[in-house]
Amino acid sequence: MTIHQSATIHSTAMVDPGATIGAESRVWHWVHISPGAVIGERCSFGQNVFVGNRVRIGNNVKIQNNVSVYDNVTLENDVFCGPSMVFTNVYNPRSAVSRKDEYRDTVVEQGATLGANCTIVCGCRIGHHAFVGAGAVVNRDVKPYALMVGVPAKQIGWMSAHGERVELPLTGTGSWTCPITGDTYQLLDQGLTHSPV
Repeated sequence: MTIHQSATIHSTAMVDPGATIGAESRVWHWVHISPGAVIGERCSFGQNVFVGNRVRIGNNVKIQNNVSVYDNVTLENDVFCGPSMVFTNVYNPRSAVSRKDEYRDTVVEQGATLGANCTIVCGCRIGHHAFVGAGAVVNRDVKPYALMVGVPAKQIGWMSAHGERVELPLTGTGSWTCPITGDTYQLLDQGLTHSPV
């Protein structure tokens, strides 16, 4: 077990030997972190979070209460997981059929937000800075900066890296400047691009 000395582990949490937890990360009440998990710096795990063995979590990731991060899930830096949102790792589960060798990889890229009670079906890639609304069910890949809502989730717009609605259409071309950060966003045929100030 490798736990940085500046990490905070609540007395009710269970961190199995072999887990790696980076500097200044905080593990709160009744969290269970499995032995193979690798967790970066400045992460926060709310009450009743579970982290599986084959899980990789970057820096500054915030996981709110009642979230299970199962095997084969990767969360890049600055990901936000809202309360009670759901990951899966088997596409067609049956209690009577063992499918542990059929886990599908799920990747959530840097800066993405997964809203409260949303579900991410295994095998999806959530693009960087995408924003999945509360209660949405994502069953396919999501573009960077896409704003996704509904069941199944569909794109209804774009979100900035700062978390502001980008005033551009879903398709076509155009540009938009964030009134808060001054960053410029350009809509091209392949999607939205971002030019920080």
